[in-house]
This record gives sequence, structure tokens and C-alpha cells, in this order.
Amino acid sequence: VQLQASGGGVVQAGGSLRLSCVVSGRTSSSYAVGWFRQPPGKEREFVSAITWRGGAPYYADSAKGRFTISRDNAKNTVYLQMQSLSTDDTGVYYCNTYPSTKAYWGRGTLVTVSS
Repeated sequence: VQLQASGGGVVQAGGSLRLSCVVSGRTSSSYAVGWFRQPPGKEREFVSAITWRGGAPYYADSAKGRFTISRDNAKNTVYLQMQSLSTDDTGVYYCNTYPSTKAYWGRGTLVTVSS
């Protein structure tokens, strides 16, 4: 399985951004796909996750009400729509299985929120 995150960029505080995670290889109902992020100088943290077969998505408290995770099974793609961004949302965003799999960490995509 390979997971490739994209869609990062520079956005002003209060703005929106949509990230994409394309999954290649085996997609299965046996795992979920998650978004994680690593703010500058901090540990990587969980943001949100969704299963391929449906069911309620999961959100970190920091993402609830502002971020929406969704999937397109036909495209093997998971999206993270982010709104009302703040400078605290700055960091490298990664997608991985959920729970995460060490071997599947990619480069991530950088999100920079300017004040």
C-alpha cells in the first residue's frame, strides 16, 4: 500500500484548503485511512480518519467543526477539507493507515497558515 498526500500550500488565517490522499495498492475494508500532522518543533499528531466501507469518521478535538474528511472509493482517494484555518494548523500533513503503519509514512504535504 502506498499513500500520497498532496494539496498543501500557503493560506491566510481564516482560509480553507483541501488535501488529497491517493491510495495505491490494496484498498480494503480492513483498514481506515487517517490524516496526521506535525507542527514545527512538535510531535506528529492525529487529525482525522475514515474507513473505506463507511461509518462515522473520527476527528481530533482540534479538528472537530472545522475539518471534514471524506473519501471517493472509485478514485481510491481520501480528502481533508479544512476551514477556518489558524496559525496553529501549520505543519506537515501526512496520510497513513489508521492506526498508522510505520512503513507507510510518506513525505507529507506542507500547510502554512499565515496571520
